[in-house]
Amino acid sequence: MDPDVSVLLHCAPWRGLRERQIQVELSSRFNRHILADAEKHIDSLWEERTKREPWLFNGAKFRLHSAKWTRPPSPTATPYNARGAQDEDKVPLETSRQQRCCSDGEGCDHTQKHTHCGGQPAVPAPETCSGDRPVVKSHSLKDTGHQRVNKPVQLSLQLGLTCYKDYLGTNWSKRVGELQKRGGVELGDPQALLAQPLGVGAVMTTADGQVVLLRRSQKVAEAAGLLDIPGGHPEPKAVCKAISEESITVELLQGREEAVLMEIFSSVLAEIRDEVNLPLSSLSEPILLGIALNHTSAGRPSAEFYVRCSLTAEEVKILYWRGGPEAHESTDVVFLRETEWLTLDDSAPLWSELCPSAKGAIILHQVVMPVKGDL
Repeated sequence: MDPDVSVLLHCAPWRGLRERQIQVELSSRFNRHILADAEKHIDSLWEERTKREPWLFNGAKFRLHSAKWTRPPSPTATPYNARGAQDEDKVPLETSRQQRCCSDGEGCDHTQKHTHCGGQPAVPAPETCSGDRPVVKSHSLKDTGHQRVNKPVQLSLQLGLTCYKDYLGTNWSKRVGELQKRGGVELGDPQALLAQPLGVGAVMTTADGQVVLLRRSQKVAEAAGLLDIPGGHPEPKAVCKAISEESITVELLQGREEAVLMEIFSSVLAEIRDEVNLPLSSLSEPILLGIALNHTSAGRPSAEFYVRCSLTAEEVKILYWRGGPEAHESTDVVFLRETEWLTLDDSAPLWSELCPSAKGAIILHQVVMPVKGDL
């Protein structure tokens, strides 16, 4: 099992979840816990960093506190908490690198693949934006004609708020181990004092069966020079456009849960558009594969999606080299056949060139959609 990545949850029983199958819960209870001495440390690190890099700004981010299954897939599936004990149906974030990866009997053969997940059973997976952000219109109330309260919700994401400053001062701090220990001892949750911003990533396949990877620039802060999937973060400011980032609070977001969920799904399309320079019209509805944890940044969570592109690899390459708004973040586009992607594991030479987010996406894709084009 790769120590850099683990799986918090996967959506194998449904072969991925659509936006209509997910809901968002927002509460200040899901924010990072505050300790006075930890805040001084965060402020000190931020002051040092901004002196060196004055162009940095402190953007608001969504914080993933936990995820809760609302419907089991079968009478035999029993929800587990992140430590493996039967305990209601909530999956909190945690720091263990022995996370469960594959669903019991659901599309994973431990004897052939997934040796990197440790051969353990899975956490059983049970039962509007505006402006320049893309909108997944197929699930809007106007398009469906149904109220969301009547939809078959399977998963609830419990979100608070955090920011980039807090991420650098906790998840990326040299004192993160101490913060996790204190969180576990004093609050019963090793991640309680960490920012834990929710990221998004896309396993994007082309019309001719290629998965798109980007070679990260040597100038980016994380995973410089490694191969990654397109991705980034959903932005609270996309939901609260008329409010400054510093003024966004959970209370202002409450009542806008559907817009927050739509931002999570649409943000992954926006990242593809901006990083790969593809038109939104060429991209399919995102399908959630699951949530992976990046242990090089203390278990930071990322929601990984599957997206199909109607363009060929050659067409994608041409558009990429024309440059998009975030072209500076990568130096090359790389293609890998989806059939090869679906058999890739940590024994392959390419594995060492991959970012943790790409590794997590591979594991989730192989668990949730083990067959090419399996939807």
